[in-house]
Amino acid sequence: MTNERGKSDSLVVPKKPSNKAEGRAAEMVEGRGLAKGNSPEGNALRTQCRDSAHSALERVRQAASKDRKQRFTALLHHVYDIDRLRAAYGEIERNAAAGVDGETWRHYGENLEANLRGLSERLKRGAYRAKPVRRAYVPKADGRQRPLGVPALEDKIVQRAVVEVLNAIYETDFLGFSYGFRPGRSPHGALDALTVGIWRKKVNWVLDADIRGFFDTLDHEWLVKFIEHRIGDQRVVRLIQKWLKAGVLEDGKRTRSDVGTVQGGSISPLLANLYLHYVFDLWLQQWRTKRARGDVIVVRFADDFVVGFQYRHEAEQFLVELRERFAKFALELHPEKTRLIEFGRFAAESRRRRGEGKPASFNFLGLTHICAKSRKGSFVVLRQTTRTRWQAKLRELRVELRRRLHTPIPEQGAYLRSVLLGHYRYYGVPLNGPALSAFRMAVRWLWRRILRRRSQGNHLPRYRMDRHTSRWLPAPRICHPWPHLRLGVTTQGKSRMR
Repeated sequence: MTNERGKSDSLVVPKKPSNKAEGRAAEMVEGRGLAKGNSPEGNALRTQCRDSAHSALERVRQAASKDRKQRFTALLHHVYDIDRLRAAYGEIERNAAAGVDGETWRHYGENLEANLRGLSERLKRGAYRAKPVRRAYVPKADGRQRPLGVPALEDKIVQRAVVEVLNAIYETDFLGFSYGFRPGRSPHGALDALTVGIWRKKVNWVLDADIRGFFDTLDHEWLVKFIEHRIGDQRVVRLIQKWLKAGVLEDGKRTRSDVGTVQGGSISPLLANLYLHYVFDLWLQQWRTKRARGDVIVVRFADDFVVGFQYRHEAEQFLVELRERFAKFALELHPEKTRLIEFGRFAAESRRRRGEGKPASFNFLGLTHICAKSRKGSFVVLRQTTRTRWQAKLRELRVELRRRLHTPIPEQGAYLRSVLLGHYRYYGVPLNGPALSAFRMAVRWLWRRILRRRSQGNHLPRYRMDRHTSRWLPAPRICHPWPHLRLGVTTQGKSRMR
């Protein structure tokens, strides 16, 4: 960040510090003050190493935390810093698919330092050009295809560098109930906060909401306005605009749009959080502070969010105003995936008195949340693996096992073992043991069918299958503690629902 040269009223020239002087030696001698809107970075080393780069961002973070209205006018030099670009390159998945230029991680790394120096110079001169994103599709849990984008390798590197710099600013602004794709936060942090919030607060109604095609409808004009609230360096703003306008390459045809951001790039999650921070988070925080009379909890993970209410009329009023709020910013709630349901500690008893059935359940981050009771009769939020996720994984396994039909059994077993362990690591939450066991049995049954197709005899003795199962299919395990225990440690008694 640049400093302004101030005028001194005194004719006394201060003694020049030694060459090894610490602190802002130049400012001490020349009487220079910091330009308004910039953080005090004078003590950054001329030739930065990785530690000095982190130190510079730490000063940016401190300045952003001290003044929430400050605009940062000189940030690009943090982006084209060689050490930061090198670290960004190291964070890229080595076997990731190549973009439109066909450049791979390994080939780029053969002449890494020269490539990074060239990239840094282009960023510095403004000669960097973003390439279109290659379109790819991955299957969703409901059987549909999710469009993803594969950026070119250099675009990935620069995007990661920009995200690191912007996170130093926006992590001080984002609210506690935002969990999606943020440093130090995870889906299980959001699940813990939601479960504890329903359990400890007076929640009787839950709004389970989903934004229709959020990443495809995000308005570029509004997004740039939101960015410029904090970022006064137009070079960084233009970088982001280059990625937004680069377009998508599919079947040899390049398409551009004034709305949407392609999923798959490192910058997309940050832009999504930034957009919803101004459109949803700040507005909801103000709404529940000034409008709500009862308890209101909220947890948001990217474009999926759950809001809990004490009173039904407040929940209904909130939903009406939320639709109006989203319409102003070109967003729309999905009519089929947005529901207001009775859910909470007293939901089952209230519905029983009215002669109605059990409270409805809702899905969030791959787990179905159900009103239940413990063995002692107290209220608990039962979380089970969402059925669509369970079935989608089995379909994927069926296809992969058919492809591996004639590979050795130890190789098949090692693959299935890794799949089950990954499944347990995510879905291994308290009280979800029966669903984990059912998934393991389904994998066993599927594997047995594949093994029986390896020979014409179609015969696999039960004792042999039991031996394969005990050796290669690990037993279910609960990998996560109770939500209130982990949340108490991670937040140290401070609520992340605020």
